[in-house]
Amino acid sequence: MKKTTKQAWMIASALTIGMAVFAPHQAGATSVKPTNEITIKVEQQIKGTVKSINGDSVTIKGKDGKNYYIGIQKFSDEQIAKMKLVEGQEISVEGSLVQDYSDFYTFDVYKKDLPKEITKADLAKLEKLFNKTKQLEKEEKYDEVDKINREMDKITKPYILASWVPVSFEEFMEEYGFSEKNIVIKEKDKKQLKDIYQQWIKLEKSGKEEAAQAKFDEFQKILQPYLDALYPPVTFEEYISDMELDIPAEALPKLKAIYKDAQKAVTDKNDQLSEKLWGQLEEMIKPYMKPLSFEDYLAIFDFEIKAKDKAQLKKLYEEATALDKKGDYAKSDEKWAAIDKILNPYYEANKEILISASKVIIKGKVHQP
Repeated sequence: MKKTTKQAWMIASALTIGMAVFAPHQAGATSVKPTNEITIKVEQQIKGTVKSINGDSVTIKGKDGKNYYIGIQKFSDEQIAKMKLVEGQEISVEGSLVQDYSDFYTFDVYKKDLPKEITKADLAKLEKLFNKTKQLEKEEKYDEVDKINREMDKITKPYILASWVPVSFEEFMEEYGFSEKNIVIKEKDKKQLKDIYQQWIKLEKSGKEEAAQAKFDEFQKILQPYLDALYPPVTFEEYISDMELDIPAEALPKLKAIYKDAQKAVTDKNDQLSEKLWGQLEEMIKPYMKPLSFEDYLAIFDFEIKAKDKAQLKKLYEEATALDKKGDYAKSDEKWAAIDKILNPYYEANKEILISASKVIIKGKVHQP
């Protein structure tokens, strides 16, 4: 998947210095362009080496030197587990070409997680709505997609609630991990929490969503002091201690104030203000970030670059990062655009070919959905 070259550097720099949490508002779906025009016969066999495994997908480096993204969503979780996929192993795959990453998520994949008790009539309704969401996604009408998803939830929720077996209060509390930090909940609070938890389950089971949410909010209010002890707020000084930043002393008070306000907005569940403040803090810190060395920057890309192009890229990269540091983004954007121009042919040549697998062969053993 192609990223802009500047974005690749910013993401890598952020992860290197621990800044990923500065921009929670950026999390979200990434649009993906269709793969380049590659003709693959239906059920053609591809051989290669596993590069990475991510749940119901595998990336492999083909014997032909091309990169493949293999969707194994047609297989059950049990079948995928039996494959015992590991990085570096030789693998053969038979499957058909798909045009977009979203095409892997079919109705058959969606319904795998539905309760078995769901009726054929409701399945038919869900399939019709599901296909409608796929079309609306292509048209980028995401508000309408959300509305239809809510309609689908109304159909599936009664089945999910009917088959839901809640864990005991003790198991539920154990998941928080209070015992790991030796945090002891007072008996009075524990008794009250258990009573509220049981009421919450009854309300959820009966489909009274608003009342259930209000009850859970009550639960969280009692639990909050213990959660604060479990996850004490990180001070600004602790937050920047592991970061390689060149921040002048006079800039620290303003950054600290915005950091505190952003944290408070998160605590107050003021998403709009939180998003604004984290974005503001990110922009203010950008000029103080130490850019990656050119060598570390090149390591981001999973392909070899010709010596002539590498020399050009090094010059442009050093100029672009120097301009970014000065805050001269208009000029630096021109440099990043020039870097993209050099790298675009490499992106195209190494673009992942998307294959929906119908057969996986490992060490002579054939796996089929």
